[in-house]
Amino acid sequence: MELPVIQIGNSKGFRLSKTLIEKYNIKDKIEIILEKGYIVLKPISQPRKGWDAAFKEMNKNGDDQLLFNDVFENENFEEWI
Repeated sequence: MELPVIQIGNSKGFRLSKTLIEKYNIKDKIEIILEKGYIVLKPISQPRKGWDAAFKEMNKNGDDQLLFNDVFENENFEEWI
């Protein structure tokens, strides 16, 4: 695949097609890796992005309680010693 290099302000760049962006799940950022004469573009994945705010909101709403007890009535802690 050939891409034209275009002027972007004082820099130069290229555009990726929507198909490539969707196929390789490119969101907001990519990592550029330079190795042995090649330029590798790697999507940066942030699967936990926004969790911090979501957990704070859960805490504020009281939705951060355990679904079941973390200690069961029949647990024997003696066997762990």
